[in-house]
Amino acid sequence: MGVYIDIAGLRPERVVAVPSPLAELGMALHALSEPGHHPGLQGWVTGVTARLDPHLADRMCEADFLWRTTFSDLFLPCAGIPDGAALPGATLAEELDLLDKLSDEQFVDAALEFTCALPYSVPGPGPLGDAALRRRALELAAARGPQQLRFSERLLADPPRIRGWFRQFLQDCDEAFFAEAWSRLRHQLAADTRHKTDLLRRKGLAEALSAVSPAVTLDERAQRITVDKLGDGRTVTGEGGLLLVPTSLGWPHLMVLHRYAWQPVLHYPVGSAELATPPTVEQLTLRLTALSHPVRMRICRHLARSAYTTSELAQVHGMTAPEISRHLGVLKKAGLVTTRRRGRYVLHQLDVTVVARLGSDFLEGILR
Repeated sequence: MGVYIDIAGLRPERVVAVPSPLAELGMALHALSEPGHHPGLQGWVTGVTARLDPHLADRMCEADFLWRTTFSDLFLPCAGIPDGAALPGATLAEELDLLDKLSDEQFVDAALEFTCALPYSVPGPGPLGDAALRRRALELAAARGPQQLRFSERLLADPPRIRGWFRQFLQDCDEAFFAEAWSRLRHQLAADTRHKTDLLRRKGLAEALSAVSPAVTLDERAQRITVDKLGDGRTVTGEGGLLLVPTSLGWPHLMVLHRYAWQPVLHYPVGSAELATPPTVEQLTLRLTALSHPVRMRICRHLARSAYTTSELAQVHGMTAPEISRHLGVLKKAGLVTTRRRGRYVLHQLDVTVVARLGSDFLEGILR
């Protein structure tokens, strides 16, 4: 279990540590949408939310599936440039220009990644060219609610229009709150990338990856990087490179861009945050018992990122709906999962603020 990056033939100079303003904007949007993932950012989130223009706040909700789960690969468009050697821009404007260079197919596939569970690390058609995938994408979007369905319909019907909407939205976010945040954060990120670059030059890739995260290891004999995650995936650097992109807002997420034919990216947090006060002993016992089962741990990984129906979880885990329901019942009894109804769909989601109280090791493990 984990994400593997095959690096056979990777030249040392093609491993680059570099900050990305667009990736950090994506993480800022994620933190604003899911503050429970980031206990240390509560003050910043509250301040931004309090002064946010209501119209912009509504637009944030319109396409929040692009960043609420974690954040879309659209926030690292340099990885999708065909030559496999592009770097993030030094400014947000430069990165938005890189975003414009993605094809409509790339843009749509990346935008629907979390909503529609389409193939990610393997080759295959996308919903723009495959009618069956298009129907499936809209069916899965419908399970997320009418607003997400409407956005997905517009995206599939007119990608250029949505691309224009998305670019303008990001520019408006920059003006409203991100430019100020980036002016503070970029210095820490630049210092971190200088440190990683020095490690790469003086001590090699293994030391640099160890500094990125203890969850990232290099097997030099097998020519493979392993990222210890509950999810599964595999990619190759091929003739391209490997990007190490830090984030000041992203703890505890350690994300790996391993989309087929895109340049691999390790997006890793710099620093960490303090967690809330632990629960009572009685609550702790009940919750740790509920989380002791490996299947429930994997269920928590999905529910921490987004709300799922029982049937969706059954499909993802290759189990029957009654089996999933029994595991959900245990998690609900422990107060770890919340449930809400949206039309004919019943959605379950992990209460990450409660899980955070159990300790950073478990929270980091399921959000990594």
